[in-house]
Amino acid sequence: MSGLASVWVIVHGHVQGVFFRDFTLRWAKELGLVGYVRNLPDWTAVEVRAEGERQQLDKLIEQLKVGPPGAEVERVEASWSEHSGSYTRFSIRY
Repeated sequence: MSGLASVWVIVHGHVQGVFFRDFTLRWAKELGLVGYVRNLPDWTAVEVRAEGERQQLDKLIEQLKVGPPGAEVERVEASWSEHSGSYTRFSIRY
């Protein structure tokens, strides 16, 4: 399955305070994706919204399942939708 798509991902576990957002930003840029990553207020999850080629989004999700050194990913939830074109770059939101 290829073509443009959008994915909303919630990564659960020990994912805050371990440079998870920077890790995600670097991978998304390398894969040519746009969107954002941000910490969720409960301190146990990170939200990622990304758009681009479906194959590249799949690669990002595989990296999110591993995370950076120090992260302990327990669960990754992904919800797919149509490409919206809402983003021009990938960024970290605070």
